[in-house]
Amino acid sequence: MPKVFLITGTSTGFGKHLVQEVIDQGDIAIATARNPSTLSFANTTPKNYHAVKLDVTDPGDIQLAFATAFDLFGRIDVVVNNAGYGLSGPFEELSDTQIKTQMDVNFFGLIAVTRKAMEVMRDQKPIGGLIQQVTSIGGQRGVPMFSIYCASKWAVEGFTEAISNEVKPEWNIKFTCVEPGGFRTDWAGRSMSFADQRHPAYDHIDAKKSMGERNGTQPGDPIKGARAMYELAVMKDPPLRVVIGSDAYKAIMGKIEAYGENYKKYEKISNSTDVDGYQAPS
Repeated sequence: MPKVFLITGTSTGFGKHLVQEVIDQGDIAIATARNPSTLSFANTTPKNYHAVKLDVTDPGDIQLAFATAFDLFGRIDVVVNNAGYGLSGPFEELSDTQIKTQMDVNFFGLIAVTRKAMEVMRDQKPIGGLIQQVTSIGGQRGVPMFSIYCASKWAVEGFTEAISNEVKPEWNIKFTCVEPGGFRTDWAGRSMSFADQRHPAYDHIDAKKSMGERNGTQPGDPIKGARAMYELAVMKDPPLRVVIGSDAYKAIMGKIEAYGENYKKYEKISNSTDVDGYQAPS
């Protein structure tokens, strides 16, 4: 039985390649974008593909996209929250508007789509589905020049872990945070936003120059990344979180090691603050 995927942000990058992978694997793709008329994929038919307008910051778009998908195919098995972008620059160079827009798209848009996905998956028959959140290795470690981007992705990680423990097992709704490292998509190129004005105190950081030099040199192949995302999406028991990319794997293992050393080092302070005589529940 083919699975029905609803994927946000399919104009470029992971979203575009994932739609093609879904179709190639014999499943059904609902490809969404702010301008769906620009979308084009190979080997599509009305039985395996439909493009629909979806700006994740527009509640009306979200409702209509899910209603359209359900009307056409009768259910939604996998929702991939891929829409998002990078905002780069020293924190003090970023405007309030830029910060708010980054959070509106990467976090608040994602949770609005997640809310609708949970509702649909809980009510459909057979019940359940997978919600795959495309976060970042920047959702697990702070990266210079990406303070607000990292904040948006850390927010998604915490939100998703929390709700994964709120759903009833019988709802069969699963969650995965996919945490990519550097891939050769448009993310670090034309899709990236930068501060409108430079701050004189940060003459040692040039985000545009740094990202321009990095763009196209990342280790990750986006087609292989999309293939990994598909593989995770069709697993019977997918993980709550997983990195993709050799650089992301190296970074997360280093972070785990550093965490272990840090918290162990301050174990005495950590355990010194309980009420006298307190006994932890068994």
